[in-house]
Amino acid sequence: MAFSLPHFPAQTLTAPTAITQFPDNPKTLILKQCKTIKDLNQIHAHLIKTRLIHNPRVAENLLESAAILIPDIPMDYPISIFEKLEEPDSAAYNLMIRFFTLKQSPNEAILLFNEMCERSVRPDEFTFPCILKACSKLHALKEGEQILALIMKYGFGTDGFAVNALLGLFASCGKVEVARHVFDGMPERSVVTWNSMFSGYTGSGCWEEVVGLFRKMLEMEVGFDEVTLVCVLKACGRLAEIELGEWIHEYVEANGLKGNPALVTSLVDMYSKCGRVDTARRLFDEMPRRDFVAWSAMISGYGQASRHREALELVHVMQKTNIEPTEVTMVSILFSCAVLGALETGKWVHSYVMKKRMKLTVTLGTALMDLYLKCGSVGNAIEVFRKMPSKNVFSWTVLIQGLANNGQGKKAIGFFHSMVEKNITPNNVTFVAVLCACSHAGLVDEGRGFFASMNRDFDIEPMIEHYGCMVDILGRAGCIEEAYEFINNMPIQPNAVIWRTLLASCRVHKNVEIGERSLKNVVRLESAHSGDYILLSNIYASVGRLEDAVRVRNQIKEEGIKKMPGCSVIEMDGIIHEFFSEDNIHPDSEEVYNATENMMKKIKLAGYVPNTSGARLDAEEDDKESSISHHSEKLAIAFGLIRTSPGTTIRITKNLRVCMDCHNATKMISKVFDREIVVRDRNRFHHFKDGSCSCNDYW
Repeated sequence: MAFSLPHFPAQTLTAPTAITQFPDNPKTLILKQCKTIKDLNQIHAHLIKTRLIHNPRVAENLLESAAILIPDIPMDYPISIFEKLEEPDSAAYNLMIRFFTLKQSPNEAILLFNEMCERSVRPDEFTFPCILKACSKLHALKEGEQILALIMKYGFGTDGFAVNALLGLFASCGKVEVARHVFDGMPERSVVTWNSMFSGYTGSGCWEEVVGLFRKMLEMEVGFDEVTLVCVLKACGRLAEIELGEWIHEYVEANGLKGNPALVTSLVDMYSKCGRVDTARRLFDEMPRRDFVAWSAMISGYGQASRHREALELVHVMQKTNIEPTEVTMVSILFSCAVLGALETGKWVHSYVMKKRMKLTVTLGTALMDLYLKCGSVGNAIEVFRKMPSKNVFSWTVLIQGLANNGQGKKAIGFFHSMVEKNITPNNVTFVAVLCACSHAGLVDEGRGFFASMNRDFDIEPMIEHYGCMVDILGRAGCIEEAYEFINNMPIQPNAVIWRTLLASCRVHKNVEIGERSLKNVVRLESAHSGDYILLSNIYASVGRLEDAVRVRNQIKEEGIKKMPGCSVIEMDGIIHEFFSEDNIHPDSEEVYNATENMMKKIKLAGYVPNTSGARLDAEEDDKESSISHHSEKLAIAFGLIRTSPGTTIRITKNLRVCMDCHNATKMISKVFDREIVVRDRNRFHHFKDGSCSCNDYW
């Protein structure tokens, strides 16, 4: 295929008065004086005026300045110079091929190489590395193999630069085995060659091969450089190879390499992924200059370690710098926002994305959707979904699951049908989402139908998660005996989660016998949580068997089972506030407790009656009532009432299941104070409004 270059006429410019005579070495003048496009224009005009532009050597030097040395030059400028060359040689073609590759136009580079061959211009040792890099960017393996034949034909098969580029091509196309075969067959290998192989393995996610190759490198006493260490540290993070990572850290310290930001950032990332977040933070704080990659690594590290509050605190520090966050940074921030329910910070990310006109990719768009759905902001999530130019099965699944969790099961199922109509094939995770939607919406027959269609229509074998969803569907609908038989007839061994699901249903429908069996199976399969015993205790209390309820509660103490403290989180002005049940660690605790007492008095006047079944059964009634009134979500809601203007939605995230009393109280609070309150507990969302909840009192 021939490559036709467009015509761009050279501009006639006034030569600088300082240039009165062209020196013997024209390259010296051009390369030394060309630092900006203006400089280049002046020298170009001078060459035209003196007719030195017709000297091939001078013209090629001018082309080198335009194509390689001047950053951000318009693409038409070098093209116009190249077009004026009467008989461009391999050096000129090399410059343009390299220029197109650097300008992220590898297609044009390959077309120009085709033209070079058609004009019988013989490639030299610099041509093949350039064109192979262009093929790598396009993952053009077929073209690369054709170029390999030319390399052998022209006798450059042993040229180190060409072979390194060839390694890069095979690796970028996922042919790491072929690349390794070429690598192992090389008689001599420079550090660049080794790095090409490391880069190939890294790009293909072959982390064990990276570590193995580096150990071989050490055994052979081959010298490595900082590029090598960056690749190996990335592999150490993925494999949790902390010992090798620490060895590299010691090497960096001993050889004075901490001035390399890329290397230190890789250490930060490695320590974060290995769970050593505090060590990563120390290195991060010691960096004199931190680019967006370093910030992303540290924020992501906190997120991976489930230290999301610290992640967002670091985000607020980053906002005060001139760092421009990238898509990777934004996704990491959104992940922590979603876990904490930090809607305000998440909205800042969204506004930044729109302000900077960042592309709403599948990854970024899905992260935004997930944030809004986990903050109970369903409308915003659907808006993002509709604006995403492309969506994959993961995007659809996140939306369906989020709608289900927010009590909009029928709408979730509607999106599932739309997904199938658009020929997006659901996967096993999608079916977990759609079965959850059936569960939350009480659609028993529809749930049975979807469960049957998995294998029949989509060739997906149900997994333990799908069986768990069916147990939840049946249990929520009050079909406790049917759910129990369903578990006993499962073709795979039920786990503790399935029995725990049935136990929760027994609590709602007051089925003592199957509740007792469920807890026995939970204990048989794993160490039971305090919440499991509390569920059975509540079942006993609900049917008047108070002695049994007290016995089960005492069993928690006797067996040394630790009860996780209730914690509720609310975001206010971008700051995360945590409240623990009956605790006063918050700096405004006195004000919050006073507001809580006032809130409880108002809802009592409106008809609220405390449900003390979740309190200690052996305590006095007044103590029970005081205890439940200071549950973490009530403290957080009271804080929201005194810190936000009337009518503002209050959003709470809790680490445990909402208790029955808090659920009843929050319904009444939403009515008395005319507020919408969104509570995300361990299992689902509760949207409280006008005295009712989206879960229809089932959770």
